[in-house]
Amino acid sequence: MNGNRTDAGATDEGVYDVLVVGAGPVGLTTAIQLGAPGRRVGLVERRPQPYPLPRAVVFDHEVARILASLGLADALPAFSEPATDYEWRNGTGETLLRLAFEDTGHSGWPAMNIFTQPQLEDALEAQVRRTTGVDVLRGWEAVDLAEDASGVSLTVAESAGDEPVFLDGARRHRTLRARYVVGCDGANSFVRSRMTTAMTDRGFQHDWLVLDVIPHDRNREFAPRNLQVCDPFRPTTAVSGGPGRRRWEFMLLPGDSAAEFGSAENAWRLLAHWDLHPGNATLERHTVYTFRARWAENWREGRLLLAGDAAHQMPPFAGQGMCSGIRDAANLTWKLDLVLSGRADATLLDTYTTERSQHLRHAIELSVFLGGIICEPDPAAAAVRDAQMLADRRAGRDPLADMPPQALTGGLLRQGADGAPQAPAGQLGCQGRVRFRGRTGLFDQVVGTGFALLGTEDPRTVLDDETLGWCERLGIRLLRLTDDPAADGAADVIDLDGTYRAHLARSGQEALLLRPDHYVFGGTSRAEQVPGLVAALRRGLGTSSTAAVPAR
Repeated sequence: MNGNRTDAGATDEGVYDVLVVGAGPVGLTTAIQLGAPGRRVGLVERRPQPYPLPRAVVFDHEVARILASLGLADALPAFSEPATDYEWRNGTGETLLRLAFEDTGHSGWPAMNIFTQPQLEDALEAQVRRTTGVDVLRGWEAVDLAEDASGVSLTVAESAGDEPVFLDGARRHRTLRARYVVGCDGANSFVRSRMTTAMTDRGFQHDWLVLDVIPHDRNREFAPRNLQVCDPFRPTTAVSGGPGRRRWEFMLLPGDSAAEFGSAENAWRLLAHWDLHPGNATLERHTVYTFRARWAENWREGRLLLAGDAAHQMPPFAGQGMCSGIRDAANLTWKLDLVLSGRADATLLDTYTTERSQHLRHAIELSVFLGGIICEPDPAAAAVRDAQMLADRRAGRDPLADMPPQALTGGLLRQGADGAPQAPAGQLGCQGRVRFRGRTGLFDQVVGTGFALLGTEDPRTVLDDETLGWCERLGIRLLRLTDDPAADGAADVIDLDGTYRAHLARSGQEALLLRPDHYVFGGTSRAEQVPGLVAALRRGLGTSSTAAVPAR
């Protein structure tokens, strides 16, 4: 069987474990992560060909780690580059804020990365077509669905993308079947339209002209490389758009016509300030976007789930729009895999909304907070803002310091007696360079991904045979961290730079149990507490019995 067809001639007459609607970065990631452990996936996309123009331009260290885990570790440098700086200036050119990003972030990749989305999607699509069991169904639009006790019937119709396809006045339809459907189909999501979930709107709304430009001189330097101009007379963004590209964004002000302001002629007029014109640059895209901040209250109803823009939209100022969607996929897919294989109860899927909405609201609040600073059109209010930010900068105060930390505060985490996560549960696990069984590199690429129980002592020595068997069925890697370069045990992971042992020391832990999305389920301060940690995970999954079904 060829599991990567490009039409609706699907596996087993269109029967799947999961149907993913939408083949943008989030849908592609979802399909790869479900296909890798053996799930049968149909990826439905109304566009016959990938969308060719840029949209998102930023991903962070956590998303870089997720993308690398999909098999793109070697491909990332081809379409992305580290964002080394980000400077905010006021309308008179004074520096209000300057951020420098680490070359190696918490997840082992550069803290912030600038990329070109079509090239990322090309790499993801190539990977999804290499993933056995995934059918890529391009040119088919989801038009109807019906859910019952055992699954979802999804009706798809031939599509040219923005227009339906008719043959002799009729449109060809197919009905596909799956146990679950994941809507990764954007802000106007069809899947969400078939759910009853309410949408919460943060009330932030501004129109911006977005320009993607390719300078003919690929070596031309722009300093600072990433700039935010907080000018009340025309808030402006000028940043990298990935290797060899630039992105400009200009806020529309009261009285501006979107049609006139969004024209190519006006784009070149605005770009002239940066000495760019048709003779030395190509205007790849010019369009007016409405930046909004809103989210669905419930991302799961029965067998329907949402991810990415289908579940939330936010202003771009924190660079977390696509990142949030990729995190959605990373959180959801391992849970779906466990439920589909019988290794977890379906109630595990309820933790998806709980966990991701916490993160999502943090990202939206940060984006709205930054947008409130950037989008201020009143000169008097902007002058007050400038004075405060300049005073903060002189005093060394960080205006972002009061934003809440990015950690999970509920869901599938080890809880204390008060029902709250017991630290370090909910924190994002780090990644460093290791040596394991003769191979050297970042942990994910050398050891692999999935559940991992890492300890300063071998966790196997304190677990009984029945628990060891359950860990094996769930796929938990039981590993000992060591700084001894001569260690050669089958479970020994040599912590080459001390990343993991320093992390354990800071948190006062001897062992950490990590989830497949790299978040800490829980930790223990003594080795003899490890069995209780594993038992807490079993209870959380609803699989405390010994009859777990092996993974395929």
